Amino acid sequence: MTTTTHPGQPDTHRHTIAPGEIAIGVIIGRTSEYFDFFVYAIASVLVFPKLAFPHVEPLIGTLYSFAVFALAFIARPFGSALFTLFDRRYGREIKLTIALFMLGGSTASIAFLPNYATIGAWAGTLLCILRIGQGIALGGTWDGLPSLLSLNAPAGQRGWYAMIPQLGAPLGLIVASGLFAFFYATLSPEDFLDWGWRYPFFVAFAINVVALFSRLRIVATPEYAELFQTQELQPTPIKETVREQGRNIIIGSFAPLATFALFHMVTVFPLAWVVLETNETPVQFLIIEIISALFGVAAIAASGPIADRFGRRNLIAVCAMGIAIYSGYAPQLLNAGNTGEIAYMIGGFILLGLTFGQVSGAVNSAFPIQYRYTGAALTSDLAWLFGAGFAPFVALGIASLFGLAASGVYLLSGAICSLIALWINLEGIRRGTQESKD
Repeated sequence: MTTTTHPGQPDTHRHTIAPGEIAIGVIIGRTSEYFDFFVYAIASVLVFPKLAFPHVEPLIGTLYSFAVFALAFIARPFGSALFTLFDRRYGREIKLTIALFMLGGSTASIAFLPNYATIGAWAGTLLCILRIGQGIALGGTWDGLPSLLSLNAPAGQRGWYAMIPQLGAPLGLIVASGLFAFFYATLSPEDFLDWGWRYPFFVAFAINVVALFSRLRIVATPEYAELFQTQELQPTPIKETVREQGRNIIIGSFAPLATFALFHMVTVFPLAWVVLETNETPVQFLIIEIISALFGVAAIAASGPIADRFGRRNLIAVCAMGIAIYSGYAPQLLNAGNTGEIAYMIGGFILLGLTFGQVSGAVNSAFPIQYRYTGAALTSDLAWLFGAGFAPFVALGIASLFGLAASGVYLLSGAICSLIALWINLEGIRRGTQESKD
């Protein structure tokens, strides 16, 4: 907050922007986005196969549901391109307002979706339309605050501040899983499928509204506008960004593949497998997910000091190798009862937290400051699309045909791509260093 000063009088009361203040806005924004994400993801397993695709067997209905789930990841880069134009023409505040209301509106509209018995195939069609709306809106929710946080982090603590935005993922999962577990446990199956599942979608809209005002309170202040301007964190045209930073975008899209593939292998896929292939109740597994996500929170927090001490890329590379090892034996644990499920989930979330906590910072830091705002958004969109968008569909399809062990192949392929991308990036850095010496 600023105070009025007379000409020639220094503004001694000008508000100083601290990294901690930026961090609060980042956590609120990211938690709201991931809450929307996980509300839809859980419903893709527990609700939509029965609501929109009851005319096919449960496995096929779940695969249809996961195919619709992937539409948002396909639409997201187009949303980024569209809202970049809004950002450049009308400003960050207008863009965020439109995007978050669109996201909340699409999410809340799903709560009113009629079932297949009422409108037939239109139930699936409307679900596709609303899911695309969510994806386009997510492309516009990028506010640049994670990049701003990274640039304003104290020396020697960039890894610590880079992990802060990533805390939104496990926090969003914990709240979403808790809501679904509550309604599933307290309602009859008929009431849950009739109206109980709809309440988390209403909550998602309310959280989006709160997050909107919280973020606008930050980005709309003169101090932040000035800071964005002086740090050159401004949107650049998509074509120019791709032309000038194409290599960084490609490497940045493939470097986190192991992380994003694991993301869905420990959140969405195991819930589907347990529901379809075991006699365990969804509530029991959702509780396991909540407990495991707490380990994920701790691992994300630990990734900060580890990255500051040993290097962010080194941590991501070691975790990619760990994911490759994990892919060889861990999926089979889902058929080993509660003990196996707990081991799979906790081990996966610890591994995910360590790498997920730093992957965003690695993407952001790859770009020159003038291209960081748009470049980071585009790279994140593509990384989610390639690494995570089709993960539940592919993993469930492979596991249903060839067994759980085969689903690890998807994780292994992501780990290999990540290691190759990191190696190419390191070689580029070495060549650039050598050329500068020459």
